[in-house]
Formats: sequence, C-alpha cells, structure tokens
Amino acid sequence: MTQLTLPDIAAQAQQYALPLDWVGMCGIAVPVQFEGRTAAATVDAGVSLVDGSSRGIHMSRLYLALESLEHQPLTPLAIRQLLADFLSSHEGLSSAAYLRLTFEHLLKRPALISPLAGWKSYPITLDARIESEVFHVELFVSVPYSSTCPCSAALARQLIQQQFQADFAEERLDKDSVLEWLGSSQGIVATPHSQRSSAKIHVRLKRNLLALPITELIDRVEASLGTAVQTAVKRADEQAFALANGQNLMFCEDAARRLHQSLRQIEWATAFKLRVEHAESLHAHDAVATSQWQWNVKCAV
Repeated sequence: MTQLTLPDIAAQAQQYALPLDWVGMCGIAVPVQFEGRTAAATVDAGVSLVDGSSRGIHMSRLYLALESLEHQPLTPLAIRQLLADFLSSHEGLSSAAYLRLTFEHLLKRPALISPLAGWKSYPITLDARIESEVFHVELFVSVPYSSTCPCSAALARQLIQQQFQADFAEERLDKDSVLEWLGSSQGIVATPHSQRSSAKIHVRLKRNLLALPITELIDRVEASLGTAVQTAVKRADEQAFALANGQNLMFCEDAARRLHQSLRQIEWATAFKLRVEHAESLHAHDAVATSQWQWNVKCAV
C-alpha cells in the first residue's frame, strides 16, 4: 500500500502577502507551579507573523512548548525561556512572542484577633513578551478590601450627637448612664455605610528578577489600605474589623492616593497603574479612582 503524504495546507502560498501583529491561541488550560503549589491556569500564547508570504504559524509548536510550565516553578526566567522557545520554533516567521497567563493565587490569612485562619483567592494575570529582542513582563492583581465613607461617618456622628442632646437635655450627666446609653441601640441611632471594594494593580517589573513578587505586592496593598476582607472570624475579629474600618475612613480618592504612595516605594517595579472601585451601598453606581506612575515612559524590563 502506498503511504500518502499528509497535506500541509499552511505551507501553501496565500493570496494576500500581509504580515500580522499577533497569531496564536487563547484560553489554553495549563497547570503551573507557584510557591510550592499547583494552580490551574489559562494561557494565551502567540507570535507575530512578519513573513507576509506565509499562510500561518505552527500553533502546535506553541501548544507543546507550554508543557514546560508543568515541570518547573513559575519565574521570570522560565517565562523568558518559554517565549524564546516560541521564537526559535518560528525562525524566519516571527520576530515577537507573547504570553498572557491567568490563575487564582491562594493565600491563607489569619484572623485579626482569634487563632482562626482561612484561604483567600486573588486573581492574577501575567503579561509577558519579547519584542525587538527585549523581554517585558507585567503583573496584574486584584485585591478586595472594605471601605467606609468618611462623609457617612460624619453624618452618623452628628445624628448620635443630636440623640445625645435629646436624651440628656434635662439630666445631670452620670458616667454609668452615659456608658449604658452608648451601648444601646437608642444611643447609636446611625451607622456609616461601608462597601466591599477592590484595588486593581498593574505593575511593570524590572528585568532579571529571580521570583515573581506576587505575594509581596498583595501584602503591600492590604497593609496600605488597612481593611483587607477577612476569612474565618469570631466576634472579637469582627469587632477588630469594625475598629479598622473606623480608623481607615476612605473615599476612593483616599484609597488611590494611599496605594500610589505605597507603590512608589517598591524597588522591583519600573511603572504602575492602579484603579480602585468602591461598590457603593448608598448609590446604585460605583465610585472609581485611578492613578499611574511612569507608565508612558518606555523602559526595558
């Protein structure tokens, strides 16, 4: 029996000799190794197609190269090598390689007071590319937190003052009676509104980092805001959380400025963008603030 050669349609000439910026695949399921655990990741992988006479790229070569992510820790060096493999497998066809990797980063967080702890999941995206023989890598992370409106807090305090005047207008103040009043629903007639909020951070990393500073970045964001959402709690933790909110009253502008100042202190980033979103409990819309530093400055990473 004659062995037939399998047709290679991609090798055939095509009608329009036009280069393409990006050709590849999106939504590839890949396990990655990070901080000693395996995470289920989704990958977009592609290369440029500078040879306009070629009909297409070798997508299977990109797909098979991703297998390297299964067997080694996820580091900038591993990502850089993977992109280099993309290019070496498309020599003569491509001059740039791209990778977007998304996964959920799990961190076990302790309660504020009690010995309880629980897991929190943080959405992570890594964007990496080699263009003009220069390696770039950028890190995205979303961090949830609680925000209490300063205006609402001031208005609530005023109502409490008015109620105090009404209840003690004709009485000689007695410490015990005032203390009892403060602990009653009659005394605390109003409370400020809080909302679950999110800080979306986009950082361009410096070159030659040995590790991805994902946990360090999350820790810095949560410390800057002071009101990270909690996992397992007892009443003592809930009370401590209420105290933290009261001591960290924030408009979205306040949160953005806090984060900007904190991110300026990190040494492993060349630029950043940030966006904070306060999912209003008073309004049917969200309050948003953004800020950036050095983002429009071109820099080799």
